[in-house]
Amino acid sequence: MKRILVVAGLILVLITDMLAQETVEKGFSFGILYMAGARYDNVRMCVATGGGVKGGPVADIMFLTKYTFTEKSSVTFNLPVMRPLLFGLAFQMLQFEPEFTFQYRKVLNDSKALLTGPGLGVSLNYGPDYKSDLKHRGDSFFAAGPFISWQFGLEFNGQQKTRVAGIRAFYVPLSSKDYPDGTVIGVALEYSMFF
Repeated sequence: MKRILVVAGLILVLITDMLAQETVEKGFSFGILYMAGARYDNVRMCVATGGGVKGGPVADIMFLTKYTFTEKSSVTFNLPVMRPLLFGLAFQMLQFEPEFTFQYRKVLNDSKALLTGPGLGVSLNYGPDYKSDLKHRGDSFFAAGPFISWQFGLEFNGQQKTRVAGIRAFYVPLSSKDYPDGTVIGVALEYSMFF
């Protein structure tokens, strides 16, 4: 299963890399984002670590819908795809964190620009707590909270493609009946391409 997901991810990267193109005009554009990082999480079970570990790695592939207002400002909606599907099908869990990112763009030259800005979304979760692992799972429960982030990135504009490499720090005050004061803090590297 893991090999299939890795191969499918690599194929998706190659396809989207070939189809990606420059989009600097006002209006809508679409893309895909790859992210990987780490987080501290004192509520949710992590499928990649043992029971009792508060946190672990985080990764996702997201579809992006971007609206460019001006050369300096835009908003992007990040729709998670990989993690909700993987967790739902393989682990009977839900981790779904859609987000709007508001971006300020500082042009450096014809091919590069700096991006930065806040993100705001929601974290919706269903599964056991961090004391669980894949062999010894506790009872599943719902948890939710606002997803708050800040992005820093470098945009590369070529004749055919627009790419962004960056980093995102995020914070989720996650809440549930048994964990009213949950905390999720993390950081992730990101790479995105726009069609």
